[in-house]
Amino acid sequence: MRILFFGTSSFALPALQALRDSGPRHEILAVVTQPDRPSGRGLKAHASPVKELALAFGYRILQPERVRLKPFPDEAAALSADVLVVVSFGQIIPRRMLEQPRFGGVNVHASLLPRWRGAAPIHHALIAGDTETGVATMRMEATLDTGPTFLVAREPIRSDDTVDSLGSRLAALGGDLIVRTLDALEAGTLAESPQPSEGMTYASPVTRADGLLDPSRQSAVEMERRIRGTSPRPGAFIAVAGRNLRVLAASTDVGDEWSELPPGRVVATNRDGVLVSTAGNGTLLLRRVQAENKAPMAAADWARGARVMAGDPVSAPDP
Repeated sequence: MRILFFGTSSFALPALQALRDSGPRHEILAVVTQPDRPSGRGLKAHASPVKELALAFGYRILQPERVRLKPFPDEAAALSADVLVVVSFGQIIPRRMLEQPRFGGVNVHASLLPRWRGAAPIHHALIAGDTETGVATMRMEATLDTGPTFLVAREPIRSDDTVDSLGSRLAALGGDLIVRTLDALEAGTLAESPQPSEGMTYASPVTRADGLLDPSRQSAVEMERRIRGTSPRPGAFIAVAGRNLRVLAASTDVGDEWSELPPGRVVATNRDGVLVSTAGNGTLLLRRVQAENKAPMAAADWARGARVMAGDPVSAPDP
């Protein structure tokens, strides 16, 4: 197969690697990725993870600001690809481009469709408390993640998973799945299954608001899921005794109430961290935090230096 590969984030790297390793069966004509973006101190332009790997492999790289705008559609058509492979690219591919290759477009998506269509399926699976997720390859349509699925690989979600840990396992599954999908597609043995209408959920882009922890309204379980489901980006945040903190790690103690304090108070501090009363049964133990303009540290060490006491207020920081 002659492939035009679209990808941007690190989730796409195993797929690009697997296609390269598949040898003469599949040929990558060019790699399309997002333009270099400013980031970090000094806002220096940085290449995407996919661009860096594509450069190492010596592939031709295309970086259109918008794939639907000329001259990119004509450049893509001139390559005469058999198939478009799209993995965590970040733009919608227009219908006219999907119709050009003889095999259309194939997407690697990090969920068990139709659950978690959209931009952030891994984040939302963790925030929602799903116990299982997976990866699906699907035929691309002009609408968002609505096409029929080809192959599916399931993956259990561990109780300590973050976006990075779960995403790494799903990305590896996706690399294997895309090669198997293209092999079967070319051989004419690939079956496709229309997505059912029931069970559809939408994974909107995750923002800072998704990581705001409010113990006066949220349970310990919900907050712990939000911490893992927004780690490492955009992060989870809470205000303890009027001080804003980024929460890097926490755990729950669900069971008998530790105190009669109302939700949103420091129950106690100990060598393990800071215990917070919540709107649900149980407490949230903040284990590792990062104060503004400070390095990450154990929550117990931060509380000691900040002189946090039982009864101090705990709330969501300003949006």
